[in-house]
Amino acid sequence: MFQPRSLQQRLSLFMILPVALLMIGMGIAGFIYAKDILLSQWQEAAVLKLERAAHQVDMRIGRIRDWIRALDKAAEGDNPETIYLWVVDQLKAKEGVVRVNLTWENNMSNNSMPMQPGFFRHMNPSGMISNRKDGAGRMLMRRFHRTRIREITQPRFDSFVKNETVSLISDLIDEDGQSIGRLEVVLQFDSLVKNVVTSGWWQSNRAFLVDNQGEILTSTVPGRRNELADTNDPLERETLNAINSMPFGTLHGSGHPPSEVSGFYKLKEAPWSLVMIAPGKEILSPIVKFRMYYSIIGSGFILLILLLIKWVIGRTVFSIKEVSQAAKRITLGDFSKLLPVKTRDEVGDLIRSFNKMVEQLQERVRLKAALDLAMEVQQNLLPQQSLKTEGLDIAGRSIYCDETGGDYYDFLEVCCRDSNHLGLAVGDVSGHGISAALLMASVRASLRCRVTQPGSVAEIITDVNRLVVDDTRESGNFMTLFYAEITPGDRVLRWVRAGHEPALLYDPTSETIRELRGMGLALGIDEDYTYQESTITSLSRGQILLIGTDGVWETNNESGEMFGKKRLEALIRENASSSSEKILHSIFEALKDFRGPVKQKDDVTLTVAKIN
Repeated sequence: MFQPRSLQQRLSLFMILPVALLMIGMGIAGFIYAKDILLSQWQEAAVLKLERAAHQVDMRIGRIRDWIRALDKAAEGDNPETIYLWVVDQLKAKEGVVRVNLTWENNMSNNSMPMQPGFFRHMNPSGMISNRKDGAGRMLMRRFHRTRIREITQPRFDSFVKNETVSLISDLIDEDGQSIGRLEVVLQFDSLVKNVVTSGWWQSNRAFLVDNQGEILTSTVPGRRNELADTNDPLERETLNAINSMPFGTLHGSGHPPSEVSGFYKLKEAPWSLVMIAPGKEILSPIVKFRMYYSIIGSGFILLILLLIKWVIGRTVFSIKEVSQAAKRITLGDFSKLLPVKTRDEVGDLIRSFNKMVEQLQERVRLKAALDLAMEVQQNLLPQQSLKTEGLDIAGRSIYCDETGGDYYDFLEVCCRDSNHLGLAVGDVSGHGISAALLMASVRASLRCRVTQPGSVAEIITDVNRLVVDDTRESGNFMTLFYAEITPGDRVLRWVRAGHEPALLYDPTSETIRELRGMGLALGIDEDYTYQESTITSLSRGQILLIGTDGVWETNNESGEMFGKKRLEALIRENASSSSEKILHSIFEALKDFRGPVKQKDDVTLTVAKIN
C-alpha cells in the first residue's frame, strides 16, 4: 500500500485526488442528467413528427369517413334519394377514390342487386325520380327514408390487385336494424400515404407503415414487404411488441450511443402504425456532440482546477519546506539567514512567527552558552577530586538539577593550625539557577577568605553570616550551611550548624549513627546573630562523617515515595569498610536506581569523611 512520506504526496493523495474524483463524478452525473434531458427532448420531437405524419394519413381517411357519415343525414331530409346520389358522386370525385359501390339487398330474392350511382341521374323539378316508374323504383325510394349507417369498418388493405387499394365498407340498415345494403369506397393506397413515408425528415432512414400484426404495407426500403419482425434485428421485434401495447413511443437499441433508435405512432383512422428506424449516431448527433464538447470542456476545466490546486499546494509546500530547511540550519547553529515573508496569509504568519522564534532561540542559545560557561565555572569552584591526608579520607560530589545550582561543598585548609586540621563545608542556597549559583559563589569566597584568618569555628561562621546578609538584604535569599573542622591527631570534631540538616556520624564499633545537631540560623537572615559551636573529642578509627543536602533523602520515585534517611543509613552500614569514594559512589547509584525515569527535581550534594 502506498504510504505518502512527504507533505506534497499527502496533499496530493488526500486533497487533489478526492477533488479530482469528486469533480469527475459530478461531471459524469451532470452529463447523464443533460443527456437524459436531450434524449427526452428528442423523444418528444420524434413523437410529434410521427404524429404529424400520421395525422396526414388520418385526415385523408377521415375526410372519406365524414362523407360516408353524411348518408345518415340523408334519411332525415325530404329527398333522401337525391342526397344519396349527391354524396356518392362526391365520394367518386375525391382524390384517390377508385370506385364507390352502393349495393341494395333485394327483399323479393336472396340475391343482392347492385345499384350504380348513375341510376338516379334524371330528376324532375320536384326532385322525384323520373326514369323508374316501376314498383322496384318506388321501393328503393322508400328505403332511403329509413336507411342508416351501422358502422364504417376499419380500412382494409388489399395487396393482391395491381395497384394496392384500401377499402372502407359501411353496412346500411333500416329502422329495425336489418341490413338492407352496403356502401364500399375503394381508395388507392398510394394516395393515402403519398409523401408521408417516402419524404420528410426520415427520408434517409428506414420508415414503414405496418398493420397491427406487423405486416409492412409500404416502406422506404426497396422490396421490403414482409413482416416487421421477420429480420434478426432485435429493435424491430421490440418495436412491434411496443406497438401492441402503446399508442406511441421511442426505443433504443444497444450501445452508447445506441446503434439504432426507433419511433412509432398509431393512426387513429386505420389499424396501422408509422414506424421509423434510424442510426443512433445520426439521430442522436446533438447528444453525441454534446458528450464530446462536454468531455473536452469538462476535462479542461477539471485539469485547470487541479493544476490551480496543485500550484497553490506547491507554493504552500515550498514555503513550509523553506521553514523545514531553515529549521535544519538552525539545528546546526546557523542563525544568519531569516526567511522572507512573501504573503499575508497563514503561511506568512507562520514564517513571521518562525523568524521571531529564531531570534528568541538565538538569544536562548547565547544564554545556554552562558549557562554552560557558568556551570563549568561553578563546577570548577567545587573540589575536583577526593582528598586523602594522614588520618582522613574525604570525598564529595554535587549533582545539579539545572545547569547551575545552589548546593555547595568544599574542603578547606584552616589557618594557624597543623596541617592535619581540615575544614569541611556543605551548603544549600534557597532556590535554583543563576541567582542561587551567584550566592553560592559569594558564600564560598567569603568562607575561603575567612578561614585563612584566626578564629574559632563559631567566629568564622558569624563573620561569614554578616557578609552574606549584605548580599541578600534586598533579595531575601538565604543559605543553610554545615561547617565542620576535623583534627584527626587530637581526635577532635568541631562544627556549626547554620540552619542545615544535621550531619550523620557512624561508629563502626557500636554500629550506631548519631545526628550532629546544634542551634543556628541560616546565613543571610540576621547579621547580628552569634553562632555557637559543638565539639566531639573522642573520634575513633573507622568512624564516618556524612554531610548532605535535603535533595539526597527527599529524592522521589515514580510512586512519589521519598528515598529517606533510613535507606541512607543502611547504605552507610553496608559500605562502612569501603573508602569514602566507594561509599559516595554506592549512595549515588542507589539514588539513581530509586529515582528511575523520574527527573531530578533538586540539587543533590554529599560529602563523606572517614577517620583512618
